[in-house]
Amino acid sequence: MTSGGSLFSFVARRILITIPLLFIISLAVFSLVLLLPGDPALALAGGLHANASTVLQIRRQLHLNEGFFAQYGLWLSHVLRGNLGHSLFSPASVPSSNVAAGIRIRFPVTLSIAVGGMVMALLIGLPTGIIAGLRPRSWADRVVTAVSSLGVAMPDFWLAMLLVILLAIHTHVLPPLGYTPFATSPASWFQHLLMPWLALGFGAAATVARQIRGSLIDTLDQDYMRTAVAKGLRPRTIIFKHALKNAVSPVVTVVGIQFGYLLGGTFIIENIFSLPGLGTYMIQAIGTKDLPVVQGVALLTAVAFVVVNLVVDVLYAYLNPKVRLV
Repeated sequence: MTSGGSLFSFVARRILITIPLLFIISLAVFSLVLLLPGDPALALAGGLHANASTVLQIRRQLHLNEGFFAQYGLWLSHVLRGNLGHSLFSPASVPSSNVAAGIRIRFPVTLSIAVGGMVMALLIGLPTGIIAGLRPRSWADRVVTAVSSLGVAMPDFWLAMLLVILLAIHTHVLPPLGYTPFATSPASWFQHLLMPWLALGFGAAATVARQIRGSLIDTLDQDYMRTAVAKGLRPRTIIFKHALKNAVSPVVTVVGIQFGYLLGGTFIIENIFSLPGLGTYMIQAIGTKDLPVVQGVALLTAVAFVVVNLVVDVLYAYLNPKVRLV
């Protein structure tokens, strides 16, 4: 089988695995209605003192008079057409009451935070990991190892609060809260997102640095690397043409997983910095028990994580042909 054919076969197998996984995710997300105590319609309407007409309206809106799988089938058919329902607590006349529209408005904010955090992680993690991997047991390696251990252990929300105190309250270098769209002012957009990027990116940078360090040390210890040295190749050629090419491949998987975590990690960060993304939308919906919004955001986040991992698997198979046989 040719290289292109084996890659196509690998992608097809991964997609076939992904389809039932997405089905299971959709079933789990829809089952969130079962987590509400007692009668979901009564709980969503406000409890024992809820208005009877409101309870009936919610019951009809969620089709709670039907069986579970009938409800799920109807909900899934709507989802496949891009209809995630309407917020239970926003007037139907308001455009943002449509969950899909609300997500569409807020998703670019969340995506920009996650992408910026990942870029920050790569800008910090890759060079520090390479420096540590090229000089194991040196003082630089010890510093990188210590700082990366701190980064892995430090919660991103705690670092976010530290950054607000240091860079916004004490020094007034950056604005503490709020958001400016990129189209309105790119400079203000950058200033408002820099602290969220740092808060999210530091932990991911620590993971990337540790991974590239270990992978580079293992690669440099291989027999073919010693052969390259014995042949008299220049150190620059050995490192950049041979060592880094093989050492970076496993990092692709780590980067993909970290990006998936960053998408979920933005939820708390958005609330700390008052950013109008999916995290703020989700937490407000949880507080009001707005189930269609919770289901819509949870479904999008889970599907995004699965898609990111599928893309990572394909990229890794492209870089490492041996994986295609698995």
